[in-house]
Amino acid sequence: MADVLTKHIEEEIAKAADSANAGDDAEAFRHLERAHVLGQSSTYHHTRVHWLMLKHGIRTGDKREIAGQALRIAGAATKTPLGIYPAGNTGGANVSPIRSMPIADDLQKILRAAKK
Repeated sequence: MADVLTKHIEEEIAKAADSANAGDDAEAFRHLERAHVLGQSSTYHHTRVHWLMLKHGIRTGDKREIAGQALRIAGAATKTPLGIYPAGNTGGANVSPIRSMPIADDLQKILRAAKK
């Protein structure tokens, strides 16, 4: 995985933590979703972001998110190495784990730059 991509994933995770610390749970999760889109092609980052989403669910008491992330962690760990993941999927329990989704323009630019 390109260093540029890892840098952006880490930035999104840091922004998620800052938002959570400020009490803005919705914004924190939005940054985790962005980190998920960026990290999907890496088993490490993909599984790690689902772990952080699980922790978010536990912290906020969201039972649906907790259950959804438990399943997604297993999927990310076992299917990502095989290249099986739906591009653009934001990773939350509020969306199907097999649904491809449009990728935001700014994230597309980062993904393209990482491939160079």
